[in-house]
Formats: sequence, structure tokens, C-alpha cells
Amino acid sequence: MVVSHWLLDVVVHRPDLALYPGGPKFGLGLWNYLAATLLLELLIFAGGVFLYWRATRPKDRIGRFGLVALVVFLLLLYGSSLVFPPPFNVRALAWGALATLILPLWAWWVDRHRIARA
Repeated sequence: MVVSHWLLDVVVHRPDLALYPGGPKFGLGLWNYLAATLLLELLIFAGGVFLYWRATRPKDRIGRFGLVALVVFLLLLYGSSLVFPPPFNVRALAWGALATLILPLWAWWVDRHRIARA
């Protein structure tokens, strides 16, 4: 997961990503073009959701509506990062980061209510 995240980040980051501590820095700098960055990131997100939606089917209402709710929440979270200012202190940043720990649990819970398509 870390390797794939690095590969996706290298496209948008400025040259500030190292392969190892003290190593050369990489980044194509797409962040310099906000519209292109948003388009690419939303396309990647939509592609992932589409692949998961097509590869699985809901076992029950939680599997159907829980996935929709998770996708909507993630989109709202992404959008809020664009319009709200950064956290005002380290404590607020830490609480915000801790709050995101619920996301893997939510995704796991939804996934337990979906099954692979034949």
C-alpha cells in the first residue's frame, strides 16, 4: 500500500518525495495546476470505486447503502480539505488525524456486507 501511494503521489507532489531517507527527491509537480490535480485525483478515486462496485455485490442493505455513504463521506472529506483552512494548531491536527482512523473500520464493515461477483 505504501508503494502504490508513493507512485500516485509522485505525480502530484513537487519534488519532495524521497525513495529512502536522504535520497534524491522526486515529484512531477501537478499540484502547481489545481484543476489538473483535482481531475486526476477524482478520476483515480472514481476508477477505484467503479472497479470495486463491479467486482462485488451487496449481500444486504448495509452493503448497498453503506458503500454509497462511505463514498459520499470520502468525497465530502476531500472537498472540505479544499475549502477549509488547515488546522490551527498541532492538537487540532492530531485529533483530525485520529478521527480518520474510523475510515478503515468503516470500509471493513461495508466490505463484510458485500461479496465477490461470480
